Parts: sequence; C-alpha cells; structure tokens
Amino acid sequence: GLSRVLLAARGGGRLGAMSRYSTEQRGRPNSPDYRLYFKNADGKYISPFHDIPLFAGSKEDKEIPAKRSKTTGSEILFNMIVEVPRWTNAKMEIATEEPLNPIKHDIKKGKLRYVANIFPHKGYIWNYGALPQTWEDPNHTDKMTGCCGDNDPIDVCEIGSKIRSSGEIVQVKVLGVLALVDEGETDWKIIAISADDPEAQKIHGKYFYIDDVKKHKPGYLEATVDWFQLYKVPDGKPENHFAFNGEFKDKDFAVEVIKSTHDHWKALLHKKVDGGTVKCTNVLVSGSPFCCSDEDARSIVQSAPAFMNGDSVSPEGIFFLR
Repeated sequence: GLSRVLLAARGGGRLGAMSRYSTEQRGRPNSPDYRLYFKNADGKYISPFHDIPLFAGSKEDKEIPAKRSKTTGSEILFNMIVEVPRWTNAKMEIATEEPLNPIKHDIKKGKLRYVANIFPHKGYIWNYGALPQTWEDPNHTDKMTGCCGDNDPIDVCEIGSKIRSSGEIVQVKVLGVLALVDEGETDWKIIAISADDPEAQKIHGKYFYIDDVKKHKPGYLEATVDWFQLYKVPDGKPENHFAFNGEFKDKDFAVEVIKSTHDHWKALLHKKVDGGTVKCTNVLVSGSPFCCSDEDARSIVQSAPAFMNGDSVSPEGIFFLR
C-alpha cells in the first residue's frame, strides 16, 4: 500500500515534541472500496476515531486536563482529523461502523456522495473534519438544543489559509461553535484555526474569539451559516435550521460542548452505553474492552482491497443557483 507521512500536532506548547502519523491507502480512489487507514509513530495501525488523542500534547488516551472548563489562561489546543480538504466536493468521512474507522467516501443509494457547488461557494469552504475521542450520543438529548446527537465524532471547520490533505492531523485552536439541527439531530460545528496559521495569533480576544474572526475574516461566518443552511437543498431536501437562531457561541461554550462529547465517547469506549453499530475497536485506549492487538489491527487493514492507483476523475458537483 501507499503510505504518506503527515506531520501531526506539536505537543505541549507551540514548539513541543512532534508526533508523527502516517496514512495508508487501500482500494481504488474515487470508488466505494477506497479506505485511508492510520498508523502512529511506532508504525502501529490505529483508529483515528479512538486512538488519536483529543487534547494536543497528551498521551495516547489522556483527556482534557481536569477542572479546566475555562480556556482564558494558557491555550487548550486540540487534534483535528482532516476528512475533506477545502474547495473539494467529495464527502469523505471517518467510517464509524468499520473496525479501525478508516476514512472512506460516503455512499448514499449506492452512489458516491459529492456536495454541490452552492454559488458563490466551491465545495467545502473550510478544511472539514472531526475531533478524535468525541461522540455525539444519539440516545442523549442535548439540553441546549433539545435534540439527540448525530452518532458521529464532533465536526470541525478549520478556517486557516492552508489547504490541508485528507488524513492530516492538525493542531487547532478552538474559536467557537455553531449548533446545526440536521434532520432533527444535534450536529455541532466547531469553528477552529490551525495553531500554526499566520492568522491564529490575531484571533486572541480574551473572551470573544468569534468577534475577532468577524474582524479578521469578514464574511466567513456568514458564509458558513449560508453553506450549512443550503448544502442539502440540491438533493431535494429542505433547508437546515440552527439552534440559537444561527448565532455562533464563543470558545468557552465550544470547549464545554467538546468536553461533553468526550465524556460520551469515554462511556462508549468503556461499554457504559450502547453504541449500536459504532465500531469501538482500538489499539491504545487503556482499560477499554474493545482494545485489540497490533496483529489483529494489521489483519483488519490487510483484509481490505490492495491500493490501486486508479485514473478515476471525481465529479465537480453541480452548481446550485439561487
């Protein structure tokens, strides 16, 4: 298989020790059997959903530091798994229902899914992905939105200037959160920026990072609401809605939401709740009954089709004119 080494988050501060992750492709790109598996610095196959730490700089299975609900002191940084690079259309996502949770191309009604270009936008307008070790529990009613979770790790919109690659691990600074209500489910959208982005240091308001986003990236938040409201309309679905009238909540609110979804993930990985079809197979989560051996993990990857460097061209997605 083809591997490419990707630089992961810098741990424990701006210039801390570096961790390295790599990805291995299986199957044929732009086909239903394509998968992107993950390895850690030791060359072990791992689950990006379960084995990559949420908190940048932590050990493999550690959590957000205890009793640290406010982030107005030193910055809390998080690891983000990039699923979809900015300006692309293919709906790539962590396969929550497969062992080791590789990234795959989402399929609906037997067809690969691509988001439409909603004028004036081109594909996804941010680097889009998820925070590892989080889970929006579909059996838990969120007290703020009144809706249950969407059964996935929490989503992230990274608004930095660099176009990232699918499978890249990026250390991000959380700026705020948007509460999308998607077909009756709570689907939080974390707004974040890569810690090494030139704009990151400009967004430093003591309490209101979102206000700084409006100042330094005018129109981006409004475009984000517009995009999420309309992106399913070309598929014949109604417009999406938001809790809080589409208002972005600030970083402290966002971190509390992340901590809550991290707690739900911990309950899932330690069999305290029923995860249904979610696969919890992991290699590194201490005390988890779903932990497997390195050999088992290798067998899971090797059972997938071998990588084929296909010449398929992904569709660009239709334009939706309003």
